[in-house]
Amino acid sequence: MSKLLENKIAIVTGGAKGLGYGISRRLAQDGAKLLITGRDGKATAEVAAQIRAEIGTEAIGMATDVGVKADVEAMIQRAVDEFGGLDILVNNASQLSPNILMEHKTDEMLKRTLEIGLWGSWWGMQAALPHFKKRGGGSVINFHSIDAQTGAWLHADYNINKMAIEGLTRSAAVEWGRFNVRVNAIAPTGLGQVFAKLVDEVPGFLEMATANNPLKRAGDPELDIGPVIAFLASDMSRFVTGELINVDGGQHLPGYVSVPHNLAELEKGGA
Repeated sequence: MSKLLENKIAIVTGGAKGLGYGISRRLAQDGAKLLITGRDGKATAEVAAQIRAEIGTEAIGMATDVGVKADVEAMIQRAVDEFGGLDILVNNASQLSPNILMEHKTDEMLKRTLEIGLWGSWWGMQAALPHFKKRGGGSVINFHSIDAQTGAWLHADYNINKMAIEGLTRSAAVEWGRFNVRVNAIAPTGLGQVFAKLVDEVPGFLEMATANNPLKRAGDPELDIGPVIAFLASDMSRFVTGELINVDGGQHLPGYVSVPHNLAELEKGGA
């Protein structure tokens, strides 16, 4: 039986940790050849080696800062040089600045958040397009967030970034449909790096965080988030573009309360 992504070539940014790690593994299980990137080059190489050993698909790691245009362009070219083309770009990498009130956020925090998220996605998509066209089409999966949908406290710069990515996704879907390039976004809620750290460190956090989730659990990166990425990357979604899909167990329905418990302290400028 052929695999969903057999003979497909994919890049997963931020693909060695958190949600990206689960996504990388799932795409590999579905047969994709992978370039896994991240600022921690050692981690990307280790995950690529693990995938080659455990899953048996081709995978390589590459140190990449997607907030640097030259790094992003080199990432795209590396996938093409190594595997002969490009079919799938998963723009998973993101940046969270310190959890402080909007009035205390700095220009540098917003700048860096936009570089890693919006600009990194923009540069990657533009660099990937000529290679998609050579393959007769392609799929881009960008990342939105429930934080932007709810205007989550302490994440003003992150929320701005994610709303901009939604605009980028829709614009590219409209303009690049003529090349058979599909561009979609997901808004995942799962055990990413920050969420998993809080679960480990804060007693009762998991129960509190999932109390209003209709499915009453946190998403598993490989089993819950990864399959949706694989669907959007595959020909099963060949007539789907410009969509924002919530992959959050229904968390977007009730939303969530993000008012910080230490608001008085934060208003004084504390972290």
